[in-house]
Amino acid sequence: MTNGSQRRRKGRGRTPRDGSTRERLIRAAREVLERGGYATASVIAIAERAGVSAGALYRHFPSKADLFVEVLRAAGEGELAEMNAAATQAESFIGRVEAVVATYARRALHNRRLAWALVYEPVDPLVDAERLVYRRNYCRGMAALLRQGIAAREFPNENPDLTAAALVGVISETLVGPLSPIGGESASEAEIVASLLRFCRRSVGVRDVPALRKIRPRRARTSE
Repeated sequence: MTNGSQRRRKGRGRTPRDGSTRERLIRAAREVLERGGYATASVIAIAERAGVSAGALYRHFPSKADLFVEVLRAAGEGELAEMNAAATQAESFIGRVEAVVATYARRALHNRRLAWALVYEPVDPLVDAERLVYRRNYCRGMAALLRQGIAAREFPNENPDLTAAALVGVISETLVGPLSPIGGESASEAEIVASLLRFCRRSVGVRDVPALRKIRPRRARTSE
């Protein structure tokens, strides 16, 4: 997995204090999202959480949507880094793919409200465009692992880009129900992850299914 989203919006002439306020606003917006999603993430709520005025927020971000883009970008880069770290611990390529899938699913299930807000909740088109950037980077990283596995003859020679897109799509769709704030009956985390890993192995052409290893990624950060 690789992190292809390295973009940053840089203001001109920013002082250290400006940078500190900007980071506080991004952190505060994430914490507000974590508690109640976009519906509760008003400018006033975010500004109060950051300990600044609403005017200060607009001095750092043209709009609330621009702030959320930065929140999503930072969160996406963090998730990709966690998946990269998990993949490096596996010896085989199927193990690396499994580590990526399990890490993504477990971290989302450990912080459901935030995961729903960042990935599924209806948002401004500007934020939705950033979601596509994250998804594209996720697919590219998965495709890179599949290419390596194909080169090592661990996987059959199928189109890695299409397979990666299919895997990411299935994982995302599988988590809609469990992450939804509406609730309802859902399988346990262990069942969800085990099913995703079985599907993953079959999708990349690995038929032998050994006992599933426990892949324990670091938990997503939660606000205090």
